[in-house]
Amino acid sequence: MAPSSKVAAVMNGQPMINNSGQSSTLQAPAVGADTGDKEFAPSVWGDFFVTYVPPVSQGSEERMRERSEQLKGQVHQVFNASFDALDVADLVTYVDTLERLGLDNHFREVIGAALDRIRAEEPESNSLHIVALRFRLLRQHGIWVSADVFDKFRDDTGSFSSSLCSDPRGLLSLYNAAHMAVPGEVVLDEAIVFTRGQLEGIKSKVRSPISKQISRALDIALPRFTRRLETMHYITEYEHEEAHDSLILELARLNFILVRALHLRELKDLSIWWRDLYDTVKLPYARDRLVENYFWTSGVLHEEEYSLARMFFAKAFGMASPLDDTFDAHATLEECHKLQEAMQRWDESEASILPEYLSMLYIKTLRNFNEFEDILEPNKKYRMVYAKEAYKLFTQNYLQEAIWSSKKYSPSLKEHEDLSIMTSGLPMLTIMTLMGYGDEATQEAFEWVSTVPEMVRASAHVTRLLNDLSSYKLGKRKKQDMPSAVETYMVEKGVTGEEAVKAIAALLENRWRILNQEIMDIDHTLLPAAQLVVNIARATEIIYVHGRDAYTSGEDLKDLVTTLFLKQVPLI
Repeated sequence: MAPSSKVAAVMNGQPMINNSGQSSTLQAPAVGADTGDKEFAPSVWGDFFVTYVPPVSQGSEERMRERSEQLKGQVHQVFNASFDALDVADLVTYVDTLERLGLDNHFREVIGAALDRIRAEEPESNSLHIVALRFRLLRQHGIWVSADVFDKFRDDTGSFSSSLCSDPRGLLSLYNAAHMAVPGEVVLDEAIVFTRGQLEGIKSKVRSPISKQISRALDIALPRFTRRLETMHYITEYEHEEAHDSLILELARLNFILVRALHLRELKDLSIWWRDLYDTVKLPYARDRLVENYFWTSGVLHEEEYSLARMFFAKAFGMASPLDDTFDAHATLEECHKLQEAMQRWDESEASILPEYLSMLYIKTLRNFNEFEDILEPNKKYRMVYAKEAYKLFTQNYLQEAIWSSKKYSPSLKEHEDLSIMTSGLPMLTIMTLMGYGDEATQEAFEWVSTVPEMVRASAHVTRLLNDLSSYKLGKRKKQDMPSAVETYMVEKGVTGEEAVKAIAALLENRWRILNQEIMDIDHTLLPAAQLVVNIARATEIIYVHGRDAYTSGEDLKDLVTTLFLKQVPLI
């Protein structure tokens, strides 16, 4: 399949990103009236990534990897030699740079040593940028720091000082830091309102790259933005900073290209896997969205060491998508009961109780799980017990949605939340992804996720509320679909759609704040699993930004996919 004109343009080096740094197709489609069942558009990619030949050859990749290893050694040497001379301002800037350039996984010891000093020492600088940056970094790493650090930037009335309005970088850092608020932190509520108003007013008046960073943050604040996309943007922006480190910049460019090369190999393998699955199960009513699935996947985890985890996430997501469309938009209630019953029994012989069009989906699901188990090392095969139980529970909750829909049942808000947290797929996908982790995913981590603790609930609710706000705006696919959280709120509270949207958006914000609280309260041995839970929520934000549904409507993601996976990255 030949690439479209837009794909070809980006491959030739023509950017398809607008001035805000976001895709030119981020605006959501107009709301349309619900006229009944809606057919899903075909894939906008077809088999493009099966036949696509990346520009990086094996020989050039080997040379880049050798140079990358050399640069890592040099960066370590420079940091170790200068560590004692660096102050807190230098250290927070250093850590932020490594993380935004996507290099933090190569410098975990460096970042750990830096964070120890950042935590122990208050910055001597009165710079709003440095104070806010320190605050955000510590909280994102699960380290509590009081919002009292911002008192010095407030006037006698308690409001943020008007003198801050002349400091665009400080305002942006405070805005991003304030999005690490926990429930009840009124001072950070005020910080968001204050900085957002100021940033909206100055974003067209300041120079790039700060103008682009402001536009990105106003769409999705940095602590909630997909890390891989931030790296894509920041590599270009960092070189324009006067104090940029040329060694780190070269390493970041090499690392981005090397990680992309791996992503493209994974995308090819997954595209072949998906084509076999999709063509074999023959469910034409289901969404054909492997590329969008992998874009989401790489937003959750991009690092090279998480390749197996990505494959598990993407394949579980790929199998769940036609299952979702079956329960939600196609199967009769009797067929839903039979499919759920077969899933609980988990035996290929149970395919005989299913209608013919569902038997192959069932068989392929079980065989894929067998392949997952074959891949796992002997000491990690216990993880399959958690994975299978999570998938069974997932389908069980899909059946409950189907029952409610068939009976036109109007759930309470609490009932809606409890069920939709499970049908969001996040508890199941978290376990499936952890299955591909190394030793940092302990059995305790699997036990923790399996209980669906408050942190997992909050992240799952984020993903579902984003989806529900989108589905309310865009309209239902089928009239009998289960009501969204917006519709449920309208019925229970007796309010208008506009009022319900505001209330659900406020609930969504609250769930993010619970995530922030939990990452600081959790046992730090569970941090790898906890960070994964947060990353899934972050990746979901870009899919539903501005009320779109870029998984269902693949055209909305096309430019971002093109830029992330195909646009050339200069090495110098």
